[in-house]
Amino acid sequence: MTDKIQMKTPLVEMDGDEMTRIMWGMVKDQLLRPYIDLKTEYYDLALEKRDETDDRITIEAAEAIKRYGVGVKCATITPNAARMDEYNLKQQWKSPNGTIRAILDGTIFRAPIMVKNIKPTVRNWKKPIILGRHAYGDIYKNVEYRVEEPGKAELVFTNNNGEEVRHTIQEFNGPGIIQSIHNLDASIISFAEACCAYALDQRVDLWFSTKDTISKTYDSNFKEIFEKVYEEKYKDKFEDAGITYFYTLIDDAVARIMKSEGGMLWALKNYDGDVMSDMLASSFGSLAMMTSVLVSPHGYFEYEAAHGTVQKHYYKYLKGERTSTNSVALIFAWTGALRKRGELDDIPELGVFADKLDAATVKTIGDGIMTGDLAKLAEPAAKKVVYTEEFIDEVARRLEKLI
Repeated sequence: MTDKIQMKTPLVEMDGDEMTRIMWGMVKDQLLRPYIDLKTEYYDLALEKRDETDDRITIEAAEAIKRYGVGVKCATITPNAARMDEYNLKQQWKSPNGTIRAILDGTIFRAPIMVKNIKPTVRNWKKPIILGRHAYGDIYKNVEYRVEEPGKAELVFTNNNGEEVRHTIQEFNGPGIIQSIHNLDASIISFAEACCAYALDQRVDLWFSTKDTISKTYDSNFKEIFEKVYEEKYKDKFEDAGITYFYTLIDDAVARIMKSEGGMLWALKNYDGDVMSDMLASSFGSLAMMTSVLVSPHGYFEYEAAHGTVQKHYYKYLKGERTSTNSVALIFAWTGALRKRGELDDIPELGVFADKLDAATVKTIGDGIMTGDLAKLAEPAAKKVVYTEEFIDEVARRLEKLI
């Protein structure tokens, strides 16, 4: 065994919930610590800890990323009414992802982890589709109200001089619901610039889609800012690179994407990107086969596993039953963060290690050894369907050979 790679600056490590929390520890112990003197500033974002701290720990984790520059996050529970009862929570805390993204701002870039024996469900997809998701505002920073009686709901804006603008939302004759959302021009500009820069870096066409025919102020603002950023800063660069910028309505974009060969960066608003990234991940193999990184215009990076906490498997685990849970996205979250840490701190060994761990993970699946979610899709059929810990063992064996 060679000497462990030394780190200069800690990663901000955000632990999570349920089955992904179990795998998080396995990945660190078996794939990282044998090779790296792992330095992290640890934040436990388990639902119980968030409830105990009134969610302050989530804010503290986001502020730590602003200090250190790079964070890596496990999957976490966003509680609903059932989870509130299950965990005896003080309240239904907001999505920790939404809280962190609101503090850091920026754009989330997600791309499928492609392996030779897992074919995309959409048969004509030959190239990866990268998804750029705006990471600020919309329903993730909304204000909601339950109307219980007749009355008038208004949208009111009061400027600093005390002058008001009022618009009637709805005259309620009975119970209903109200939701308000917002966004910021500065954040949308950052989103547009990040997507243009990323498309240029990857040498892929950039698609952007909203519903500006219906949302004539809110979505149209996104469209206008995107076009302005492209025309003023990136048009000539795109033409020189032989790539294009394309805007269309989101329903048209969905129809076009399904018939395309892939190979583009698809930029979407926050909620649209949330939904479509899961569709893309599932279509390319599994929700656990997707990379995800938040790129902030302020120079912060947060790598995460862009899937749920695998609740059903966790309940089986608690009963002592074995599970076949896919850890690939967790592994790639760590390798992405380590690669970026190495780049920022001028430690090329970290990047080399991250590349080898990625290669060992992909090779394991390519060799026909995989978890149950992928085995259902494998062509040719999987040679061996393994349990959670067995898959990580197999990756560890291949990593050791590469090292």
